Amino acid sequence: MKNVKIAFFAVKEYDKKLFDEYNKEYGYKITYFEVKLTEETAPLAKGFDAVCVFVNDILDKKTIKKLEEYNVKVVALRCAGYNNVDMKSVSKIKVVRVPEYSPHAVAEHAVALLLGLNRKIYKAYQRTRKYNFSLDGLLGFDVYNKTVGVIGTGKIGSVFIKIMKGFGCNVIAYDPYPNKELEKEIGFKYVSLEELFKTSKIISLHCPLTEKTDKIINKKAMELMQNGVYIINTSRGKLIDTKELVKELETGKIAGLGLDVYEDEGEYFSNDMSNSYKRDKQLSLLLSMPNVLISSHQAFFTEEALNKIAKDTLQNVKDILQGKECINEVKKQEN
Repeated sequence: MKNVKIAFFAVKEYDKKLFDEYNKEYGYKITYFEVKLTEETAPLAKGFDAVCVFVNDILDKKTIKKLEEYNVKVVALRCAGYNNVDMKSVSKIKVVRVPEYSPHAVAEHAVALLLGLNRKIYKAYQRTRKYNFSLDGLLGFDVYNKTVGVIGTGKIGSVFIKIMKGFGCNVIAYDPYPNKELEKEIGFKYVSLEELFKTSKIISLHCPLTEKTDKIINKKAMELMQNGVYIINTSRGKLIDTKELVKELETGKIAGLGLDVYEDEGEYFSNDMSNSYKRDKQLSLLLSMPNVLISSHQAFFTEEALNKIAKDTLQNVKDILQGKECINEVKKQEN
C-alpha cells in the first residue's frame, strides 16, 4: 500500500502524531490539511486515492461530485457518525467509518456532564480557588432512584444505561428498533418517546442524526418534560432545537443542560476562538447561563478511543482499496 495517497482534512496535532505512528504498518503517503473539507477546499484532494475526514467536514452533493471527478476512491470517516456525508449523492466512492471506537468514552463523558452539573463542581471549583468555601447555591440531588430516559440504545446508549443502573436509577429508553434481549439483560424498559419526555428527571441523547431525529428535542418535546429536567447531549448538536432550548432554560424548566455538541458548532468546536471577535449568539447565551455545562466535542477524546480510530481508519482504507469486504462500509440503505 506504499503508493496509496491519503488526504487528511480538519487535522489537529494529535491526529498527525497518532496516524503517523499507526501508518508505519501501512506505509501510506499521507498529506495533512488543517482546513475542513468543503466544496471550496475539495480541489486539494486531486491526485489522492482517499480522503480522511472528521465530524464537521462538509461532504454535500457538490463536494462529493468533485471528489468523484478527481477519482477519489474512498471517504474514510475517523468517527462513527456520517450525517455530514450526502450518501444519496455517492455513486463511485466508498464511504467507511469507525462505528465502535469506544462507547465507554462517550458514555462516561455523558455521566461526567451530569454529575458536574448536578453537584455544581465547576462552580465550587471556581469558588474554592478564591478561598470561598460557602455552600450557597451548590445544592444538588441524589441521582440514585431517579428516572433516567435514554434516547438511543446502541453501543453508547447501552453502556450509559449500564452506568446509570449502577447508580441505582430507574432507566427507561426509546429506540425505533428496540433490543429486547438488551432490555432483559440490563433491566430497563422501552417506552414511547412521549412517556420518556413526561417521566424522566434526566434525559440523555445517544442516537444518530437522521431526518427523523433532527431536532427530536423541540418545543413540543420540552413542553412535555417535567419542571427541573436535566438534558445531556453527547451525540449530535442538531438533535436539539437550540432556540427553543434557550427559551426553556430562561424559564427555569430545564434545571441543567450538559452539551458536548452544539447545533452550529462547525466553526467553533475544536478551535481556539479566544482571540477572535466572531461569536455565535445562541452559543454565547448558553455559555453565560449558570445551569449549562459545555465541553468542546471531546467525549470521544480518550487514549483508547483515539488508538482505535487510527487503527480502524487505516485498515478500512486498505480493505476497500484491496477489494475486500469492509465491515465498516456505510451502505446507502443505512442512511
